[in-house]
Amino acid sequence: MQTGVSVYFRAGMEHNEQIIARARQAGATMAFTSMHIPEEEGVDYGRDARHLLGLLRDAGISLIVDVGPETYEKLGCSRIEELADLGITHVRLDYGFSPEETVRLSETFHIVCNASTVTKAEIAAWRAVGADFSRFAACHNYYPKQHTGLALEDVRAMNDRLSAYGFETIGFVLGDAELRGPLHEGLPMIEAHRERKDDVALNMLEAAFAAGCDAVLVGDPDLSDASWERFAQISAGYIELGCELGDGYGYLRGQVHHDRPDSSARVIRSQESRTSLKPASPVAPDSGAGAARPAGSIAVSNSDYLRYMGELEIARIDLTGDARMNVAGQVHAEDMRLLPYIRNGFGFKLV
Repeated sequence: MQTGVSVYFRAGMEHNEQIIARARQAGATMAFTSMHIPEEEGVDYGRDARHLLGLLRDAGISLIVDVGPETYEKLGCSRIEELADLGITHVRLDYGFSPEETVRLSETFHIVCNASTVTKAEIAAWRAVGADFSRFAACHNYYPKQHTGLALEDVRAMNDRLSAYGFETIGFVLGDAELRGPLHEGLPMIEAHRERKDDVALNMLEAAFAAGCDAVLVGDPDLSDASWERFAQISAGYIELGCELGDGYGYLRGQVHHDRPDSSARVIRSQESRTSLKPASPVAPDSGAGAARPAGSIAVSNSDYLRYMGELEIARIDLTGDARMNVAGQVHAEDMRLLPYIRNGFGFKLV
């Protein structure tokens, strides 16, 4: 899962410099900007955009630019291909380009189409003139106006269809600090996220694991400090889970575990708990052996489970007791909603 941010020229260069620095520190690999926002009239693109592009290039962050045929003129270029010399790697083409022009440009840039509106006919036209869809991505819109965002299941269906062609899929979540104008109410892709403005991490994980986005970008200009911390965790491939652990199980805390790639629907299974993070001595049955395991229970296989001894599990659902499992702790209630998205090799750290 790739993570990214959005930068807007109207926010000012000092603000954007700070955002790019934080994004780099937090592991972002992508950024989005547009040169077709009405509120950004009067921007000196020839100066500000070139400076911004240089900062992103130095930070190793790929930039998606929402462009039209006149964009290169705003940047002082004579041909659109010259945008690549400025560090632009992805161009989102919404209008004004023929299939032949689009495929030709894909030799220089990654082509980003509108995931929500691209048609089978357009895809067929690109394919007919030799498109290599490994050079194409599909990016959803964000929706400032209330009630206009997409349903999660519709995003999933669109992403599944586009992924089958070979497209990378990209989506947005809203921020929880500075919100972009003119409405200043957040920029979600999924309408339900509008009611969860303060849970950026949950929204990012849902966009990736439930909606099927390969990359998730924050649409608004900034995040709170707490959300930047969560953003950095997700960029690194894990999320922290607050928990209580019983005596003797402190060794589970503070290490990054990863769910097995063949995820269970009932439990999260740590790949590392039987290898690099296994306990130093045999795990004997203790007072927690055989206790019921409600959702969020943290348990360790004891010696009666033979070669599975030491394996850490977190219950996704309520489970009955098993004498071969020692119940070691419980995930905090506020982090329980993250459990469905720790799967297929994604990581967690007990804190």
